[in-house]
Amino acid sequence: MQAQVKTWGNSQGIRLSKDILQAANIGIDDLLEVSVSEGVITLVKTFRHKTLEERAAAFGGELRLDGEFDFGEPVGREVW
Repeated sequence: MQAQVKTWGNSQGIRLSKDILQAANIGIDDLLEVSVSEGVITLVKTFRHKTLEERAAAFGGELRLDGEFDFGEPVGREVW
């Protein structure tokens, strides 16, 4: 696949197709680390920890911070 460098305001830019971004697991507003070595430009998605709100959203927005959680019956020599 090819992409063409175009003028974008006072800079230059390359548009990447939706298929390329999906294949690289890159979404809108994701941060990318850009490095250049011997004429090769490399883009790498940076790791970012999820916020508490993002983690809660993955579980339907329920945090369940009531202080107790049932782990089931003891296994082994645990004392409850």
